[in-house]
Amino acid sequence: MASPRLLARYHRRRYPPSTAVSACCPFAPPRPLPLRDCSSAGMSPPKPSTLIRRAACLFTLLTLSLLMLYTATDSIRFLDLPSASLSSAILVRIFPSYLNNSPSPNPMQHLKEVLGNASMGNNTVILTTLNDAWASTNSVVDLFLKSFMLGDGTHWLLDHLVIIALDKKAYNRCQAVHKHCFSLVTGDVDFQEEAYFMTPNYLKMMWRRIDFLRSVLELGYDFVFTDTDIMWFRDPFLQFFPDADFQIACDHFFGDPDDLNNMPNGGFNYVKSNNRSIAFYKFWYASHETYPGYHDQDVFNKIKFDPLISDIGLKIKFLDTAYFGGLCEPSKDLNLVCTMHANCCYGMDSKLHDLKIMLQDWRAFTSLPPDLKNESVISWRVPQNCSLHSLRHFDSPSPEINVEREEEN
Repeated sequence: MASPRLLARYHRRRYPPSTAVSACCPFAPPRPLPLRDCSSAGMSPPKPSTLIRRAACLFTLLTLSLLMLYTATDSIRFLDLPSASLSSAILVRIFPSYLNNSPSPNPMQHLKEVLGNASMGNNTVILTTLNDAWASTNSVVDLFLKSFMLGDGTHWLLDHLVIIALDKKAYNRCQAVHKHCFSLVTGDVDFQEEAYFMTPNYLKMMWRRIDFLRSVLELGYDFVFTDTDIMWFRDPFLQFFPDADFQIACDHFFGDPDDLNNMPNGGFNYVKSNNRSIAFYKFWYASHETYPGYHDQDVFNKIKFDPLISDIGLKIKFLDTAYFGGLCEPSKDLNLVCTMHANCCYGMDSKLHDLKIMLQDWRAFTSLPPDLKNESVISWRVPQNCSLHSLRHFDSPSPEINVEREEEN
C-alpha cells in the first residue's frame, strides 16, 4: 500500500493544458501555457502560416468596418444635413435603433443656412438649378461659372450664387466647383439625364423649380433665378426696375416693359419677396393642373392676363433683350449686354458649341481699346449650331477681329 505522502503527491499532479486549436474556429486564440521552456515540454511555437492567417483575418475585418463607415458617411453627406445632425444621421444608418432617440433631418433648416450664407446684405440671392447632364467637366456649368469670372464686374456675384442640385452627381460636382450648394431631390423622377424640351421629365423639372422658388420667397429672400446656360457679362442689378415685384427676360421684346404681349422666358427673372409675389407663385404653380402638359413659361403666358394678377397687385416688368439677350433675339450692342441666354437651342452639343463661341466673342470685345468698343465693330457670331433657319440673322456683320476657336484657360 502506498504511503500517505506519495498519495498526496499524486493528487497534486497537474497535466499541461492542451495546445490544440478548436476545429470550429481555426483562428481562435490559444489557451495560455505555463511559463516553461517549449523544448523541454515537447511543444513547438505556432507555425508561421497560422500567424499569417490570423493577421489576414483581422485585417479583413478592420477593412470591412472602415468601408461600411465610409459608405454611410458619403450617403448621408448627400442629404445636405446640417453639421449638427451629421453624427446622428450616421448613427441612424449604422444602428437603426438610434432613430427613436434622434430628431429627424430638417432640409428646410439647411436651406435657410445655405441661403443665409450666400445672401447679400439686402437678403438677395442668385439661384440656378443643375442636373448631372449639365454638371460634367467641361460642360454647361463650367462655362456658366467662367462667364462670371470673365464678365465686367461680375466676379463678386459668385459669392451670392446658390446652385440647386437635382441629383446626387450634380450635388457632388457642385461641391467640387462652388461653395454654396443645396440638394433638391425629387423621388418620383430621375433628373440625371438631359431633360429634352417638353418631355415628361422636362415638365416635372420645370414645375419642381417653380414650387421651390415659392419656398425661397416664403423664407423672405429676393432672388435672381438664372438658367445655367445663361452667360453673365455685366451686373444685371443696375438694369432692374426698382418698383417691380416680378421681372422676367424675354424671347422677344416688343419695346415696352409693361406690355403683357411681350414673349417671356422663364429662364431668367428677378423677384422680390412679399405677399404679392408669394401669392403669384402659388397661383402659377397651381395653374399647371389647369393647363396640363404645358411648361411654366407657356402657363405664365396664359395667366399673365388673369384678373387675379391685378387683384393681388403684382407689378410685372419685362426685361429688354438689349440688356438681357438670347439666341432667340440676341442683344445687338456688346456695350450694353448683361446676360446672354442659349435659348431657342436644341441638343447639348449645339448648346455647348454656341456658348463657347459666345465667350470667345466676349473676350474679343473686352480686348478692344475703348474707342473701338464704342464703335461696336464686333458683334455676336451666334446663333450657329443652335440656330433654326428662321432665326438666323443674315444681316449681322461678321466680326472684324479674328477670334481663336480654342478656349483659353
